[in-house]
Amino acid sequence: MKNEDISRRSFLKRLGIGGAVLATPSLVSCGSKDSGYTPEDGPIPTDKMTLRENPNTHDKVSILGYGCMRWPRKTVKNDKGEDEEVLDQDQINKLVAFAMEHGVNYYDTSPAYCRGKSEEATGIALSKHDRKKYYIATKLSNFSPTTWSHEAGVEMFENSLKYLQTDYIDYYLLHCIGQHSQTLDGQPLNGMEALHARFLDNGMLDWCVEQKKKGRIRNLGWSYHGDVEVVDYLLKLHDEGKYHWDFVQIQLNYIDWSHAKEVNEANTDAEYLLGELKKRGIPAVIMEPLLGGRLAKVPEFVAKKMYKMRPNKSIASWAFRYAGTFPETLTVLSGMTYMEHLEDNLRSYCPLEPCTEEEVNMLYQAAVEILKNPFISCTDCKYCMPCPYGIDIPAIFAHYNKCVNDDHYNHTQEDPKYREARRAFLVGYDRSVPKLRQASHCIGCGECKSHCPQSIDIPRELHRIDQYVESLKTKQ
Repeated sequence: MKNEDISRRSFLKRLGIGGAVLATPSLVSCGSKDSGYTPEDGPIPTDKMTLRENPNTHDKVSILGYGCMRWPRKTVKNDKGEDEEVLDQDQINKLVAFAMEHGVNYYDTSPAYCRGKSEEATGIALSKHDRKKYYIATKLSNFSPTTWSHEAGVEMFENSLKYLQTDYIDYYLLHCIGQHSQTLDGQPLNGMEALHARFLDNGMLDWCVEQKKKGRIRNLGWSYHGDVEVVDYLLKLHDEGKYHWDFVQIQLNYIDWSHAKEVNEANTDAEYLLGELKKRGIPAVIMEPLLGGRLAKVPEFVAKKMYKMRPNKSIASWAFRYAGTFPETLTVLSGMTYMEHLEDNLRSYCPLEPCTEEEVNMLYQAAVEILKNPFISCTDCKYCMPCPYGIDIPAIFAHYNKCVNDDHYNHTQEDPKYREARRAFLVGYDRSVPKLRQASHCIGCGECKSHCPQSIDIPRELHRIDQYVESLKTKQ
């Protein structure tokens, strides 16, 4: 507990709170019927969104940012009469309109999101609103070596402008710096090598700086997963005046604050990252506040503690309030696929009520308990998709993590819970993942590994899950 106490104290010191509230500007029903949860109702205010000011441009940014990576989909018949999954543009338009009405003014997308369709869908939805009333964030998502040339990078930027129906980008990011799962000519690259190949040696970073001078980029920054050496290097360039970072996007939640490496050894504690940004006055954009949805459903005894403290607040709301509590947070991104996700998050941020010291202590202990479960650190970003063999990798991992969280995993045959857990895993697996898209069809080609920002050994995990499924099938 000594190290845990130190981490808790450093967290509270970072927030600058004692016993008082900080004075700064698949979703709910995660417990049983007797958990004490009574959903909040009534109209959501349209004029109470908490705003944070960007010290570089003085933008007034909504604390809730719309992550456009998980737009809703629908199934239609294509020209061949086959079922095809496409983005549901009508529903996207409704979500954006409702978000705009309630003060959400930051929309984060990428050429890589939704299998390359997010920017266009986001642009269509936003074009129905006054351009001066929202901020667009998108990225130089040049993950493939085929896009590492200067010409390909420029083309990607120009296409972003076209799809988003705008002539400037408010927040432009070098996407996913530090990732060390990328390869070139079959050889793995570390984070620094990938940084040079993707952004420095081809002149793309300098080109972005020129676009900023021309007003085509208003804020320039980067998002981070992986090798912390790359973070330190880019911040050193900022300190030396070679480049100026207007913002940085990091992964932060109440588990990753001081336990990031326990979730995934390739990650870096958010405490360190936010601390380095604070030293330099660089605002932080927060991604993965729910850790890929994992913090929207927590173990039952943790949920009961949350409901006891705030009976009418969802489990997910705790993670969002936590991320917004930091004064350095400019906006917190949420990939809100459904209206109920959007409505719940709006209740958390219209306005934000920051966490108290008591709540911080509870969340810290919750993180310790949650980490006792053997999760796979998938955040459902879908960068690994499509699989050339049709495997639904995110759905498989989501089902596995759900069963771990629900205590439906890894019981012995002598355990009284075994039969219930076995049925829940197998039946739920067939319902959530079609048989032809299950882990048994993975051939281990490894194409997915280089795309994973969490550096998950995806073929190994799929093979492990398939072995577990087969063991359940042979044991009655």
